[in-house]
Amino acid sequence: TMKWAFVVCAMVALSECLVQVPLERGKTARELLEEQGLWDEYRLKFPYNPMAKFDNRFAVGTESMTNDADLAYYGIISIGTPPQSFKVIFDTGSSNLWIPSIYCSSAACNNHDKFNPGLSSTYRHNGSPLSIQYGTGSMTGFLGYDTVTVGGIAVRNQIFGMSQSEATFMQYMRADGILGLAYPQLSASGATPVFDNMMKEGLVNQDLFSVYLSSNSQQGSVVTFGGTDPNHYTGSITWIPLSRDLYWQITVDSVTVNGQVVACNGGCQAIVDTGTSLIVGPQSSISNINTYVGASSQNGDYMVNCNSIAQMPDVTFHIHGQQFTLPASAYVRQSQYYGCRTGFGNGGDSLWILGDVFIRQYYSIFNRAQNMVGLARAR
Repeated sequence: TMKWAFVVCAMVALSECLVQVPLERGKTARELLEEQGLWDEYRLKFPYNPMAKFDNRFAVGTESMTNDADLAYYGIISIGTPPQSFKVIFDTGSSNLWIPSIYCSSAACNNHDKFNPGLSSTYRHNGSPLSIQYGTGSMTGFLGYDTVTVGGIAVRNQIFGMSQSEATFMQYMRADGILGLAYPQLSASGATPVFDNMMKEGLVNQDLFSVYLSSNSQQGSVVTFGGTDPNHYTGSITWIPLSRDLYWQITVDSVTVNGQVVACNGGCQAIVDTGTSLIVGPQSSISNINTYVGASSQNGDYMVNCNSIAQMPDVTFHIHGQQFTLPASAYVRQSQYYGCRTGFGNGGDSLWILGDVFIRQYYSIFNRAQNMVGLARAR
């Protein structure tokens, strides 16, 4: 069973309380489909489009045929009085909170926990419609208000979405819903994000939160609201100003392999996104990186020989005058059915996404007070 969230209080002059939500690293949709021998069929039916959630052109339409089959981390929150529990992806690339509801009969709702507003004494109806696209598919539903408890912090009158329909692919995801942690301007239907309410109601010590994703074990990953956890990083924090206060978007100066610029020449824009599993970039840049590390393209994956990981070069992201280096052990993923593939994926236009492959190596701090991202070596 999963430990409920816990609050860490340090004995300092001002007692500083940090709220921590443990994240479970569960089986990914890809792993489930591979086990059932269905992956090849599904990847054709639901091609991966990680940019869907960052592109307004995708904001209309009912069924987006897209998947991010490698998402693995989710934490437990509760909604309502008495509390109804849900597994959610803490997603810094979107801003809405939504969970499945009893009014949804999609396949994706039938194998997930569904919220029943009739059982909550604190629920208030709003009724405005909600429609969101992700790299994992889409959901449509409506809005309501209730108490949302995250890591023991009760956020009262939090607006959230209840799904009435969900894209087919979502039935293969472990998480029930998504808790968005980007800026309010990004929020569909103008719904105030959870962290904005935490700040407004003074429920967090500092207006920032931090994410640690463990590399190897199922346990240990954590989101810390209101501070940073020194147990999870080493060395100094590099503070990077946002280039746009909408997503957690920063400027990358270049990407090098063995000292040679292989991508992002002259700079590029990147979103630090816990809700995307890979490092994603424009096709030409990604295929260039993969060529330099010795990967070959196969069915949209970039494959490498599992025995050559130790000999493969580091890939270095140059950001704000600092080097953020990924060894092959960090950017190669092994599947028991399909061999080894890199964590660099094609994403579309000019925008990059620094997803979980990057965040596992670099503890990430999302600072709303100063509109900065902090990065430090994870431990």
